[in-house]
Amino acid sequence: MPRVQKNPLRTLTEEERATLERLSRSHHTAAIVVGRAKTILAVSTGMAYTEAARLCGRRSGEGVARLVSRFNQHGLKALETRPGGRPPVVYGSAERNRILETARRTPDREQDGTATWSLVTLQKVLRREPGFERLSTFTILGVLHEAGLTWQRDRTWCETGKAKRQRKTGVVIVHDPDTEAKKN
Repeated sequence: MPRVQKNPLRTLTEEERATLERLSRSHHTAAIVVGRAKTILAVSTGMAYTEAARLCGRRSGEGVARLVSRFNQHGLKALETRPGGRPPVVYGSAERNRILETARRTPDREQDGTATWSLVTLQKVLRREPGFERLSTFTILGVLHEAGLTWQRDRTWCETGKAKRQRKTGVVIVHDPDTEAKKN
């Protein structure tokens, strides 16, 4: 005979039961959410925590007890995955603004060593500044995406059909006569 549960599952509303049944049959929802929905439904039918755990692929009833406790407090939000294991945010809003300002400005060929920004050249320039010694391209890309920028639309581009070439006499601008034909 199973032990008396310390925190038994509350009665489900019709809306919650319908949502749980839909989620338990879903092929497009994350597997962890589907498993949690199946577990809650199994417990709601009167099944013991250990039996529900084995039925849904869990090892013990302790995880089921924690899930039931969370479900009693938060409802369907208990099925969602919670953030965890992430390192703390290193860069605050001031640093993020500095990254965006640098990305939005046109690079200087002499100072920055490039005519257009790429993630690597942007990283090299920003790493020269204090506080950004360990800045990754992944962080830069995340800051740009949070600001609503996409790299394809918002990066600085060279003019098509013109290129600057270094010659013995100095820098020369070379024009491609087939530029219009290549565009079409």
